[in-house]
Amino acid sequence: MIAKRLGDIVGAAHVLTEASDTGPYFTDWRRQYSAPAECVVRPASTDEVARVMQLCMAENVAVVPQGGNTGLCGGSVPTGARREVVLALGRMNRIRSLDRLNGTMTVEAGCVLANVQRAADEAGRLFPVSLAAEGSCQIGGNLSTNAGGVNVLRYGTSREQVLGLEVVLPDGRVWNGLRGLRKDNTGYDLKQLFLGAEGTLGIITAAVLRLYPRPTASATAWMALASAEAAVELLAFLSERLGDRLSAFELLSRTCVEAVLAFAPGTQDPLAAAHPWYVLAEIADSGDERALRERVERALEDAAERGAIADAVLAQSVEQARALWRIRETVPEAQFTNVKHDISVPVSKTAAFIARAGRRLAERYPDARAYAFGHVGDGNIHYNVGPESMVAERAGVNRIVYEVVDEFDGSISAEHGLGQLKRDEIRAHKPALEMELMRLLKGALDPKGLMNPGKVI
Repeated sequence: MIAKRLGDIVGAAHVLTEASDTGPYFTDWRRQYSAPAECVVRPASTDEVARVMQLCMAENVAVVPQGGNTGLCGGSVPTGARREVVLALGRMNRIRSLDRLNGTMTVEAGCVLANVQRAADEAGRLFPVSLAAEGSCQIGGNLSTNAGGVNVLRYGTSREQVLGLEVVLPDGRVWNGLRGLRKDNTGYDLKQLFLGAEGTLGIITAAVLRLYPRPTASATAWMALASAEAAVELLAFLSERLGDRLSAFELLSRTCVEAVLAFAPGTQDPLAAAHPWYVLAEIADSGDERALRERVERALEDAAERGAIADAVLAQSVEQARALWRIRETVPEAQFTNVKHDISVPVSKTAAFIARAGRRLAERYPDARAYAFGHVGDGNIHYNVGPESMVAERAGVNRIVYEVVDEFDGSISAEHGLGQLKRDEIRAHKPALEMELMRLLKGALDPKGLMNPGKVI
């Protein structure tokens, strides 16, 4: 039995076989996918990961790499289609080094994202990847899915925060690419193969992350708008007025806000009157906070005079800012069971996408209700369709939404990945040559198909 031999590598206590122990590892966060595997193995070092891979290669057992298991597409759990083990990286949670002068931090894959943020902050630096699950998601999972989050507008996705990687290949060899270099023009950028690959090509065990100067001033604004089109115009206006101080620009429909108010007791509507759309913006800078707030206030006043916003509130304290962000962060849980989409289109087309998709859905499903929210600053909209009864119509709803995405030359997955959920769907949206090239890479690095089978391709 492979569990016994894995125990010889990582210690018997770190190989889980009892149903009461393995259940949380075999079911995804949304409880959409659940399948058994032979066991869960929890290595504590890169060497142990390498030895686990060597054994699984010899035994022809597939490996499902898992971080915090907070993904939304079933990419981190078994399929049950063949012999599999879940390789959970939570014990590999050391921050190996932090170089303030180079602006880098080397961390292991099992580090919780919030702990990485905290370590950077304590060193007077900023690690900008921020998302609702940051208290439980792990950096290896963030990198393997190329997670986005609220700060992509200013800093880019997880992919853009990585200077180097350490990766265990399917045959157990370890590629040490932990170089903290901004410039390295010596051939193929191999780390990019593993970023966003969802563990299908190898296992990320450590990474050199890029750090930034920590802002010393911030302002949080909640703005009401008459339409999604107004949000796109407002983004352009505030970008001109505030430059790259604009870190986050989050769009929320009124349906999303109502869902949060009903779901989370004690949550308060930020404004006295209801409006069709809202934007939550974060502005950050170095220097004096009062000067930044005055600059933001002037920008909001000018936006109001131009008719770009109907109303607005600027948080007056850290607690008020957190309360505003809590509304945004609670949206996914507040409308948990519906048909979810994580799409991207050009920023200038986000409002047109929302309008066109809404019309098409209403024609086919008169009872459908859209919950549109997300990172309009980078064109990534989470376009969810309720009520719960619409789940039975998932295939038809997806077809309509994805057809509109294609009409705008967009992507059916902006930041959540493909996993099991979109593995088959992607074939209809990527050119055949792209799929062929992806399969060639998969075959070259993982010829036996052991790495996270049934995901991505």
